Amino acid sequence: MPITLAQAKVNVPDALSKNVIDEFRKSSFLLDNMIFDNVVSPVGGGATMTYGYNRVKTQPTAAFREINSEYIPQEVDTEHFTVDLKIFGGAFQIDRVIADMGGIVDEVTFQMQQKIKAAKALFHDTVINGDSAVDSKAFDGLDKAIAGSSTEYNKNAYIDLSTSNAMDTNYKTFLDALDDFLSTLDGKPSFLAGNSKLITKIKSVARRAGYFSQTEDAFGRKVDNYDGIPLVDLGEKPGSTTPVVPIIDTRKPDGTNVITGLTDLYAARLALDGFHGVSPTGAGLIKQYMPDFTTPGAVKTGEVEMIAAVALKATKAAAVFRNIKVV
Repeated sequence: MPITLAQAKVNVPDALSKNVIDEFRKSSFLLDNMIFDNVVSPVGGGATMTYGYNRVKTQPTAAFREINSEYIPQEVDTEHFTVDLKIFGGAFQIDRVIADMGGIVDEVTFQMQQKIKAAKALFHDTVINGDSAVDSKAFDGLDKAIAGSSTEYNKNAYIDLSTSNAMDTNYKTFLDALDDFLSTLDGKPSFLAGNSKLITKIKSVARRAGYFSQTEDAFGRKVDNYDGIPLVDLGEKPGSTTPVVPIIDTRKPDGTNVITGLTDLYAARLALDGFHGVSPTGAGLIKQYMPDFTTPGAVKTGEVEMIAAVALKATKAAAVFRNIKVV
């Protein structure tokens, strides 16, 4: 049955596994709120873990009819897609001397937290930028799924929010465009996501218009909202300070003139008929392997690992607002 990480936590037997799952949840709005369809079983000796689904590409119609007349038949257009579950995570090593010095608990905890942080960053990066044609070890992300669709918004124009004066001048135009952008979706999105620069700009715009609010997540932390929609800073790529959603200096929205400092805003509706995660059957979504200092060998290895992918069930369940100038 579909699960969230909060539900997966209930099914693991030990406190350590629960703490590791909580670390993933606390460090990521997406991982804390995403639904995972845990139905994939390895086939072919475990070499293939494939999830197949149909993506809805058009909307159903309805009409009135007269007596003795028929409805005009119309079928919703779908396209079959598959996604392979991917394995990602990281490892760390600790010398047993550290254990003899009494610092092992803190060091293992610290290193595990850092690997979880990196795995979360990799998940965010792949959810947006993943392309299995470029990296066969990764799954496909939203940017690839949305490109060229009806929910790729503002591709041939840009809106300037780069300075306070620009926001004062353009925030109403941006708000109108943002509402128009949201109307391209098939329901209220579960989040609006971008880099820290853009999220800060949207908060400033929302304050100007009275659309800014805050709620609390499951861990008591503040979540910023635009008109009730959570604003998510997707952070940086793993092992770097490069934002997951890049700021691009080479785009030509009008086809001729280069406009620097442009970035994108992503939105998605998290649901099994919208945008969701995919995971193996059972409790195999997140695993941790702790160093064992009771066996021979000077250096011990710890690992954290996740097996997952994402699926977009309906084209209109996710969208991207292109070309917002933030610098």
